[in-house]
Amino acid sequence: MKKVAVALAEGFEEIEAVSIIDVLRRAELDVVAISITGNLEVTGSHNIKIMADQLFEEVNYKTIEMIVLPGGMPGSANLNSHIGLNKQILNFNKKGKALGAICAAPLVFGNLGILENKNAICYPGFEKYLKGAKILDADIIQSDNIITGKGAGVAIKFALKIVEKLKGKELASKLAHKMIVEYKDSV
Repeated sequence: MKKVAVALAEGFEEIEAVSIIDVLRRAELDVVAISITGNLEVTGSHNIKIMADQLFEEVNYKTIEMIVLPGGMPGSANLNSHIGLNKQILNFNKKGKALGAICAAPLVFGNLGILENKNAICYPGFEKYLKGAKILDADIIQSDNIITGKGAGVAIKFALKIVEKLKGKELASKLAHKMIVEYKDSV
């Protein structure tokens, strides 16, 4: 079973994190919510507390197929400042492994230089952090191994795009239908 790590930092966007984890688990992906805080309990940007499955330090990244970053502030800034997570993201990108970020979180990829010459999207106002990327007007964009999304309102569709990448379009469409979500091709 393919394993996906969803990284949680203090101040993450709850709608994005929970939607992504939920949809990926519906697709029968092995999702592990990872806290980068040193505590399993992580507080989101709207003061909702979530229990992560594991601490960052406990994860064997060799078993992980994809790393996903929910946005929110200051969550995205906290993800950006985590040296260990940044090293894993760079390693995944070097190997062509899947990466995803939504809302403000694509700034992490931009600051690491991995959006150079790629298409991307983020929450409006954070485009300046997507260094080297071509910003497109779309809700969700897949460019090679990287998927980016605009924000909380498209979190379910963003998660469905991840399902499509890891398990195929047919399953993504089937899940969308069951959840009453209009899901079409993204960029």
